[in-house]
Amino acid sequence: MPLAGRQLLIPLMVACALFMENLDSTVINTALPQIARSLHENPLTLNMGITSYLFSLAVFVPISGWVADRFGARVVFQSAMIVFTLGSICCGFSQSLLDFVLARILQGIGGAMMVPVGRLVILRNVSKAELVEAMAYVTIPALVGPIVGPPLGGFITTYFDWRWIFWINVPIGIAGAFLAQRLIRNIKETAQPPLDWRGLIMTGIGCTGLIFGFEFLGRGAVSVSLAFAMLAVGAAAIALYVRHAGRTAHPLLNLSLLRIPTFRASVTGGFMFRMGVGATPFLLPLMLQVGFGFSPLHSGLLTFVAAAGALAMKFTAPQILRRFGFRPILIWNSLICGAMLAAYALIRADTPAILIWLLLLTSGFFRSLLFTSLNAVAYADVPIERMSQATSFSSMGQQLSLSFGVGFGALVLHLVSLHEGTRLVPADFVVAFVTVGLVSTLSVFSFRALPENAGSELTGPRVLRVPAEEAAQPGA
Repeated sequence: MPLAGRQLLIPLMVACALFMENLDSTVINTALPQIARSLHENPLTLNMGITSYLFSLAVFVPISGWVADRFGARVVFQSAMIVFTLGSICCGFSQSLLDFVLARILQGIGGAMMVPVGRLVILRNVSKAELVEAMAYVTIPALVGPIVGPPLGGFITTYFDWRWIFWINVPIGIAGAFLAQRLIRNIKETAQPPLDWRGLIMTGIGCTGLIFGFEFLGRGAVSVSLAFAMLAVGAAAIALYVRHAGRTAHPLLNLSLLRIPTFRASVTGGFMFRMGVGATPFLLPLMLQVGFGFSPLHSGLLTFVAAAGALAMKFTAPQILRRFGFRPILIWNSLICGAMLAAYALIRADTPAILIWLLLLTSGFFRSLLFTSLNAVAYADVPIERMSQATSFSSMGQQLSLSFGVGFGALVLHLVSLHEGTRLVPADFVVAFVTVGLVSTLSVFSFRALPENAGSELTGPRVLRVPAEEAAQPGA
């Protein structure tokens, strides 16, 4: 059933908020040299502006579900947009590195609440029959933001001032907060468990160690031993949390959700798939600009076409999923997307632009279809009273996988380029893209474990017939 009226406005509003967050997360990379000069800092030091944002996400994403249940999804989503907007204003007015880092932390707090609670808003305001189409709108920002961000950042910093990168968020944030007040019902949970403070500390330390460890491992910002130490501390904290979650009545992240087959496949398979995809916005512009010597504008004009594929998917995903079902789409699409990631290794400096556009357009379509499928099937069998827990859990997994992807891509480049010292050559990217393509393909093993009729409630009447004994499986 097509979305209409209020049911259409809510996904669009959430999509705009998520686009603002995704765009801001990527556009800053292009502007870092200009920001460093303006603040009289070394560009490497300005990496703290990125890591401080990741720190906020790592600490506050796991608590987002509990906060939404305590104060209501509308209040939290609206407040998150206001906090993110205020953080953007502070970034624009920063006069020192300390100002900038503190403003980015404030932005990260807003972003950590905005993303998972935005999904929760949709889950609580859109019927399951309309969930696939709603998630198609929400998926677009995650695909378009990393593509539009670098060329837009270069354009703004070249022709205007880097501070406008953050100030353009202000009208979007104000409009989003106003629409949230008008459109979203403030649903709360009546029986609210106490906050799991121990779990919050463990997950905060764990996510911070893992994110920063992978972030630094391939960039040379710190010593390799320190990066591995951070990874070890993060892994140990996560292991302690797993032990803690099995012994407490109300864990911050409820690991029992992984007993639901559709949710488990979305988290585990989605983690591997997003690792490969997460490396692409880092690797592709680097290959075009550093490997081939293309200008930032030339690179941006080539990669932007992938957004068109993602937008085209929005109109076809519900029909495709209704025709074939979630399980076949996830299995075959993960293989197709992995192969297309590896195919980026075939791009050469003299490859005709039309062939590059065709590859990126097609990969953008299939990647967006898989993201839409993952985001929808994750909640197919989650009870409504556990939706807030599920969105926090899923969002934390997504954040970790994308961060791991960037770190993994950088690590592969670092290892294969050792023979050239610090200079990257085009051949280095061949190994990198083939490797991340293989990593994404590994998600197929999680998707094969899904029941045949997984997510059938989301797509309505299915064309594929499911045997009665399979339809009766738990979690189906």
